[in-house]
Amino acid sequence: MKKQNIKIAVGLLAMGLTFTGCSSVLEENDREGYTPEYFKTTAGVESGITSLYANLRYYWGNGYWLIANETGTDEYTFGHGGNNNDLPIDMSNNGELNASNCRADVFWNLAFPDINTASGVIENGTSAGVAESLLSEARFFRAYDYFLLVQTFGGVPLDLGAGELKFNTNATRISARNTVPEVYTKAIFPDLLAAIQNLPDKGRVTGGVTKTAARLILAKAYLTYGWWLENPNNIPTYPTCDRTDPNGHDAKWYFQQAYNVAVEAIQNHGDFALQASFYQVNVGSNDRNSEILLYADHTQSSNYYDGGTNFDWANGNAPGNFARWMCRWDYTFLESSKSASSWTSFRSVQREAVQGKDRPWKEMATPIEVMTETFKEKKYDSRFDGTFAYQFRSNWDKSGVIDEKAVAYNANMLPIHAQDSVLTFIDDSEAAGIVYPKAGTPNAAGSGNSGAGFSNVGAGVLPGRADYVIAASGISRYAWLNNWKNGIYRTGDAGLGKPNGDSPRPYAVLKLSELYLIAAEAAVKGATTTGTHTARNLVNVLRARAGKWSYDNNRQREKVADYSAEMMAATPQTITIDYILGERSREFFGEGYRWLDLVRTQSWQRLAGTYSICGKSAGDHTPETVTRTITPEKYLRPIPQGQIDALQMSDSEKASYQNPGYN
Repeated sequence: MKKQNIKIAVGLLAMGLTFTGCSSVLEENDREGYTPEYFKTTAGVESGITSLYANLRYYWGNGYWLIANETGTDEYTFGHGGNNNDLPIDMSNNGELNASNCRADVFWNLAFPDINTASGVIENGTSAGVAESLLSEARFFRAYDYFLLVQTFGGVPLDLGAGELKFNTNATRISARNTVPEVYTKAIFPDLLAAIQNLPDKGRVTGGVTKTAARLILAKAYLTYGWWLENPNNIPTYPTCDRTDPNGHDAKWYFQQAYNVAVEAIQNHGDFALQASFYQVNVGSNDRNSEILLYADHTQSSNYYDGGTNFDWANGNAPGNFARWMCRWDYTFLESSKSASSWTSFRSVQREAVQGKDRPWKEMATPIEVMTETFKEKKYDSRFDGTFAYQFRSNWDKSGVIDEKAVAYNANMLPIHAQDSVLTFIDDSEAAGIVYPKAGTPNAAGSGNSGAGFSNVGAGVLPGRADYVIAASGISRYAWLNNWKNGIYRTGDAGLGKPNGDSPRPYAVLKLSELYLIAAEAAVKGATTTGTHTARNLVNVLRARAGKWSYDNNRQREKVADYSAEMMAATPQTITIDYILGERSREFFGEGYRWLDLVRTQSWQRLAGTYSICGKSAGDHTPETVTRTITPEKYLRPIPQGQIDALQMSDSEKASYQNPGYN
């Protein structure tokens, strides 16, 4: 795929997609070898639009794109299974991030064929008799691709070989980068404004883009560009240019526009609506709910129509949905005893095709501060429970490793039953008296002989508790909080199901809830607010929802409680950018936004420059403070080396094309 990133004549994927009559869903059909002539027909234009939706699956749900946007932030560092995909991008002196190992290449390699497809749709659509409302779906995707590109890499080419924003049918290996202001004012803003004017309030098909989705991206683009113009911390840009707007507006004007567009979307959201509880937003049985504005869709009904992936055993390839694997520690080593009198061990928690369990690749670990700072409030705020699997329950009733009605013995040699907790992560305030296995003793982690009920994975014991425990300060690169939200969900499977394949769940890309935090951030940056839409009130809409419990996720029991009053009362009277960033993390943890959030607000070094975590070995519960080296030029990712190598330029021209700091 590296060779395709400048041969932009490849406008459409070989696996095409077309519409079928008046169907309300998109269906995929095998059409090998699209040609420019076919692309000039109505069917070709419609196929191109449908492929833009399909292409979302190549990065949203892709584990390497998740690494690119999460590892190295205050949400994730590398786990003990980390490799060259994870170590350099953590910025903690475990390898130098460069043009060959940065996994932002996942998006670069996809974006330009995607943009060219959109340009072909727009250019050919009018003569083919296609309605502007349909063409505006392509405008949305072209703007969205450029918005992700400009945030990640800086200024990028608008001319793919046939002229700026023109459909290219001839392969070219010569390229020039536009400046950041040019990308925003020539591509992103005009496309989104046209899309808002012409897109419907309700999607043309299930999952189709709408005015609300376009307003969200436009508001966020205005907000991001306002930050870029203001440049409070003197972060360099590339290609080098003055931080002035070609249209003569200043940062304050763009912050106001961001606020206005976001509030307009909040007030005119059509059929979209916030879910009643945070749990309901992300539970697999409620996928494609009314809060999701856009998703990279998948289906359980057919591997073929899912995009040719594999639900039985997959190897981490696009377009499969495998991001969840990256952020799982190997909880499957957890052991309990079959006997009350001697430690007769068996694996009591096995891979299962349910959220929070499934396949562990051990690459992305949560720092200690995620539990102690970001999600410090757990009594009233449901978002910790609705984001993580922090309690690991036995599932021998499904695995058959022992009789489902059998009693097993766990911490302190106390009895547990199927579906009881084998291990729980607890706050430090609950951990007084915790005893961890001691290195060099027969009960040490990994010794093969857990002794008097000590854990083989190095978890501790507390008097009277049958579950092993790890305190928040004991979170390590070996064992951490599993991301529950992005976990697999399947229906109809017997036993443990199929936890090792790609997930058939849709991957949420845009959520209605983000509009509230975009508007609040713009208000903090100086936008004049209207009515009750102050920064504090906007934030409190989501905090009130976070206080409403509909299910106790980790304890697997019903819980109907309303702590919205307590949540709103605890909101500071004065909202700051850091507070909004904290709320963004609590709402969207691990969803692929965090690096972009920290870069936009120029707070990456300040908020993620240090973190705490214990070591890579089972039983290592000694926290280490890690310092990251985040220099200003790292606020842009490198252009992939495959792209640089493919350019027909002199060495000096190639060096000039690359972002500074990566040559």
